[in-house]
Amino acid sequence: MPNLSRLSGLSRRLLAPLLLVVLATGLAGCGVNNIPTNEEKAKAAWSDVLNQYQRRAELIPNLVETVKGYAQHESEVLTQVTQARAQATSIKVDASTITDPEQFRQFQQAQSQLSGALGRLIAISESYPDLKANQNFLALQAQIEGTENRIAVARRDYIEAVRVYNTELRTFPGVLWASTLYRSSKPMETFTIAEEQMKAPQVKFN
Repeated sequence: MPNLSRLSGLSRRLLAPLLLVVLATGLAGCGVNNIPTNEEKAKAAWSDVLNQYQRRAELIPNLVETVKGYAQHESEVLTQVTQARAQATSIKVDASTITDPEQFRQFQQAQSQLSGALGRLIAISESYPDLKANQNFLALQAQIEGTENRIAVARRDYIEAVRVYNTELRTFPGVLWASTLYRSSKPMETFTIAEEQMKAPQVKFN
């Protein structure tokens, strides 16, 4: 006759892992993983934003030098661009920036100022036919225009990723997990300056 106590012990040992699987599946179905998943997506989108702004910053010195060769009298605009670039690249930016309102405001403001200065720099080419015809300038202007388009796409993707993440933190059942398992997860900042103000004006050459 089978030993009932041994069978009972075996059943308990088999039942425990099964209950863990059922519990894990149930928690997953309740969205327990949504917060970290959406958080990582938003951080990835933020990295793409930074990469595009960095690419723009790397193009600017060559653009300034090219314009300087043809428009030395535009020293004020050239200085504004150089200073705006220095300010934008000096701001400390890391993962904490997107959860710190003041850091994010400084970053956004600096990039907006750089966009404005860069737009003025590109626009002065209208007064210098030789500059407008310079192949190096044309190539740099095209690269910056392409980068501005990629910045716009990256900003939109980031804004949407943050919207999804922040909504998860504020709505059920996400708010439950945010107050228990993910207390360190904070709402992320999003862009408040209109995309049009962050983008350098396009100059079309005839």
